[in-house]
Amino acid sequence: MKSVVLYAHPPEPDGLSLQGNYLWRGLLENKYQSWPCNPEGGLQKEFWYKNFKPDVAYGIGYWGNVPLLVHDPLKFGITPVPWFNADGWVANYHEDLEKLPLMFTTSEWVRQTYKRDGVNIKNIVPMHIGIDTNNYRQINDDKAKKKIKELLGVKPNEKMILTVGGDVTSKGAQEMFKALAKVNEEFKDWKYVCKSWSSECSHEWHDEESKLVEELGIKDKVIFIEGSFSTEFIPYLLNAADIYAAPSRLEGFGMIQVEAMACGKPVISINHMGPSETIIHNKTGYLAKVAETVVLEKEWVYPWMGFPKQQVIEFKEPKVFAYRADVDELAKFSLNLLTDDNLRNKMGDNAREHAVKNFDYKYISKKIAEVTKKKLGLKE
Repeated sequence: MKSVVLYAHPPEPDGLSLQGNYLWRGLLENKYQSWPCNPEGGLQKEFWYKNFKPDVAYGIGYWGNVPLLVHDPLKFGITPVPWFNADGWVANYHEDLEKLPLMFTTSEWVRQTYKRDGVNIKNIVPMHIGIDTNNYRQINDDKAKKKIKELLGVKPNEKMILTVGGDVTSKGAQEMFKALAKVNEEFKDWKYVCKSWSSECSHEWHDEESKLVEELGIKDKVIFIEGSFSTEFIPYLLNAADIYAAPSRLEGFGMIQVEAMACGKPVISINHMGPSETIIHNKTGYLAKVAETVVLEKEWVYPWMGFPKQQVIEFKEPKVFAYRADVDELAKFSLNLLTDDNLRNKMGDNAREHAVKNFDYKYISKKIAEVTKKKLGLKE
């Protein structure tokens, strides 16, 4: 089986790019012929298609990328196999997706989102994202951990909780603020580090986040940082943390949560969406129940979504677009881990074992290749 993997290549330190890069690397390491290519690749893409004549074009993205990741390979007689997330809801391209002999989603929850939004899912297979568990690992370098905490402003006696995201509110940071304000009444030796990308979205949320931590009286306990960190540095940041927290409001998989587990960190998240499929409650971390949902009855659509014009679409039934984790449970779980070193270490060891066994990119790529060959009737 020969393939092209369409993703942002050369790889960038964002989830979609890494998802594609790990798939391509894993296919090579499992002895499959495969070529990486940016979907906007032009001449390079046409060269791969016409010179090597791959059987399959794996496309990394979401339903809005159908023109590039589905329509384009078909022009060259190549079978497209998307590996998609949902990005909130599936607004368009239902017929195109239903015609595909095979499509992957990043979780069963994402698969069910396609079903909720009217796509026939009989040919959709859920497949979790693979990570590099040799890069994301437990690093026994106390000097490095101490230096990172020092640079962040975390004192030696303080436990460090970490959240990483494009913006941290979407990763549940505001729910964690409220939970940690409750924790602070009983245990005060902690700092919460919130790392985001530098973007308009994160800056807009930051004003609300800053106001909230001040109202809660924990302004001096929360550290905000931003920037683009490499895949070589992130494992050091994760290892410096004692707990990883991300009770996300919308999460189709949760790549950084799995990376944190691979680094031997217990993860606090939400018992729904992708995290409920990757984190084992009471073993590799904690999953707080859903306390609130955000429901929309209508939404804007745009030409870049494949619609003829910008307009508002009203739903026949309201759609859940986001979730909020239970603050009391987040507080209880945080306090458990902050005050019990043995529990934290045991869960961290369990998390590492779970990540290596189930989410290494070589294992995931092999599964994808095997499913593809079976579904499409391809040879080795």
